[in-house]
Amino acid sequence: MLINFSNHFESLVNRFGDREAIVNTERNRRYSYREFHLLTNRIVNMMQSTLGLGLNDRFINILENDNLSLLHFPTIFKGPATAAFCNYRDPLPEHTWQVECAKAKVAFIEKEMLGTHYDMLRERQVTVVVMDRPDEPKEGVHYFWDLLETALDHNPEVELDDRDHCAIIRFTGGTTGKGKPAMYSIDNWLSCRDTAFAITDKGMWSEATRVLHIAPISHGSGMLYLPSFYSGGCNVTQNTPDLKHYCTNIQKERITHSFLVPTILYRLLKIDADMSSMRYMLYGAAPMSPSKLKQLQAKMGNIFVQVYGSTEHFGFCSNLSIEQHIIRTPEDEVRLSSAGQPTSGVEFIIVDENGQKVAPGESGEIWMRSRSICLGYLNAPEKTAEEFHNGFWKSGDIGYMDKDGFIHLIDRKKDMIISGGFNIYANEVEGAVNSHPAVLMSAVVGIPHEEWGESVHAEVVLHDHSEVSEQELINFVKNRIGNYKAPKSVKVVKELPMSVVGKILRRKVRERYWGEGRKIS
Repeated sequence: MLINFSNHFESLVNRFGDREAIVNTERNRRYSYREFHLLTNRIVNMMQSTLGLGLNDRFINILENDNLSLLHFPTIFKGPATAAFCNYRDPLPEHTWQVECAKAKVAFIEKEMLGTHYDMLRERQVTVVVMDRPDEPKEGVHYFWDLLETALDHNPEVELDDRDHCAIIRFTGGTTGKGKPAMYSIDNWLSCRDTAFAITDKGMWSEATRVLHIAPISHGSGMLYLPSFYSGGCNVTQNTPDLKHYCTNIQKERITHSFLVPTILYRLLKIDADMSSMRYMLYGAAPMSPSKLKQLQAKMGNIFVQVYGSTEHFGFCSNLSIEQHIIRTPEDEVRLSSAGQPTSGVEFIIVDENGQKVAPGESGEIWMRSRSICLGYLNAPEKTAEEFHNGFWKSGDIGYMDKDGFIHLIDRKKDMIISGGFNIYANEVEGAVNSHPAVLMSAVVGIPHEEWGESVHAEVVLHDHSEVSEQELINFVKNRIGNYKAPKSVKVVKELPMSVVGKILRRKVRERYWGEGRKIS
């Protein structure tokens, strides 16, 4: 179906007009729906006329929340070019690969990145746009607000197919050391909005909604960006991961909604702050510890909603409502360890190795299907064919559905570690560990951690007569792939469990720490 998204967004302006739509706390910017609509029209017109971004051209955003809010879906869907989202905190080698993968024509970056990213971008003939005025002029670098000075705010009059046009690219984590570039249509993202509206807690979204984004809106927190707009609410952005500042913003901006991972929620227990305006705290990436949930409910009230989604399914594929977070019986605590029930409009099936559905209570691979399923992976038809079938995305997660329809995750087929809400792939970490000259081989697994859910742990076999300290190896990996992916503990062993064909058996390493399964205490 064709859509002129500027017309589409204008209907929100007609309904919500001068209500506050965007607040950027660290740059003290505030925009009403009307102002934001005209600003995003100007940005798109500038992109086309000045930067030459046309249909199928690509630009890449390596931005913190304040600036990314201006180059998020309202801007992207109004224009013909495709946007790629990066994690601002990824290291330069990862950004380099993402720029090359996307074949970006333009990069929107933070001013502070000029020192680290300028040469890389210019070597690849990428036009650079910085969001704050640079300290000195550089060839091929433009200041965002200067470019907008002469841009017109009229409707760009761009029509796109909301099912087929690739509007956005986001990068997953990768089992082979590199992420996969997932492609999305406009309708994929509008489906994300619809799954949010389908969460069973009544009255969750309204004109009174004020969402505070401390997690990146390029990733999980961005799922709250859409329903708040379409309900007439306000999106408030924060860049720095400072929880005291976060709590101050909750009080100052009368915040009602937010999204955090459990590990960050646990840290809120140590902060004395007025969070009485909060009505809904959404969390995901890991189950909540029942003991800590009780403490959080005592501190903040029963306001918690668990949501389960993924890069490939950009929407709330399942959820655990506020009512379902009330613990009355041992069975209620078991329910808390689930990923909730499928959200209305989302299909879940559990299948065996042959792709056949299994009975309730039996384990298998989790497949899901809805309008939120992405278009596949950029320039990777074989990988797309491998992971998508008949509209389903094969999650790679092993689990079961109980008699009441709750989804329980048992293991992660793709050896993904979820630590503090971050998705970390064992192969990528092993690649970094193994590149140290003292290391012969390694096995990386997630081990139990009370606060983070899982902690990245490496067991390593060293070359004969080689030595390396635990901290030296950890620092080595940090410098290669980033702090959050690096092991938090290292154990030197004489040998690793191997299969008959010489493959390292990670599950045998994992069993030393988890026993028969993974549990959250």
